[in-house]
Amino acid sequence: MKIIGTGRANPAKIVTNAMLEEFLDTSDEWIRERTGMTERHVISNEKLEDLAAEAARKAIEDAGITPEDIDYIICSNVVNEYITPGLSCIIQGAIGAKCACVDVNAACSGFIYALDMADDRIKSGKAKTILVVAAEEPTRMVDWKDRSICVLFGDGAGAAVVTEGDALICSRLTTVSKTECLHYVRTLEPTPYITKQEESKPMFMNGREVFKTAVLSSSRDIRTLLDKAGLQPGDIKYYILHQANMRIIESICGQLKLDMSHFPTNVAHYGNTSSASVAILLDELNRDGKLHKGDKLLLSAFGAGFTTGACIIEWTK
Repeated sequence: MKIIGTGRANPAKIVTNAMLEEFLDTSDEWIRERTGMTERHVISNEKLEDLAAEAARKAIEDAGITPEDIDYIICSNVVNEYITPGLSCIIQGAIGAKCACVDVNAACSGFIYALDMADDRIKSGKAKTILVVAAEEPTRMVDWKDRSICVLFGDGAGAAVVTEGDALICSRLTTVSKTECLHYVRTLEPTPYITKQEESKPMFMNGREVFKTAVLSSSRDIRTLLDKAGLQPGDIKYYILHQANMRIIESICGQLKLDMSHFPTNVAHYGNTSSASVAILLDELNRDGKLHKGDKLLLSAFGAGFTTGACIIEWTK
């Protein structure tokens, strides 16, 4: 496959670190030092499905096609107000597409998982032009009294249109069942027969363990793909990493012995938008004119599961 269009959409509400100081025992300095974040976009009066549809329309417009040209939709999403139907179905109706669609939940790695799935579907001949959307509202998963977690997240959606091509050089997906360090649990509707104890809990995250696992896993995936592709670290124009935390990104950069010019970031202004983060950053780079035909890009993400996803693509637009 090759990417022919990108798009993004974020909530209008911008929450700065100073605004968080009003109700949390925290400070702008504390947040900046530990995360690199200064602000984040947070859903207030928007619906996630509307942001997802907006990102999709922008990607379709950038690709120079119409919704009728889309023959499959894959949406990466962890949680939203709809349990069913899937968010992909809602996006399909909102943009006027007429195709099959499916949701995938691979946590923050979901956009790369979806790209890999799209490539497989195109290779099989079952689709030609696929819309991949990553839409997330992690700010609805956290306890806003917990200063160690709620400051990390923002909401948003990113999208890409892919079609037949040979721009995906290689990819790698991994999963290691490690639920204890990062999870979010909700209760379901009661029945007359439920006797087990159930309790809804906001997101739990062991920050130190997630940090260590993220750096080691992402660095491993990157080295594996570079070896597979016969490339050196410096051959990659940009490493487009999951924007979880500036310290994690800097640590991965250090592992590869590169300078930060290879690692574009937007975490300072968006926070951690889960699987949407890589898609949002990719669209920023595209629309800012920083991507050129022939550039090699390495996308890498990590998330609850513990999942990781990485791929090397050549930019062909």
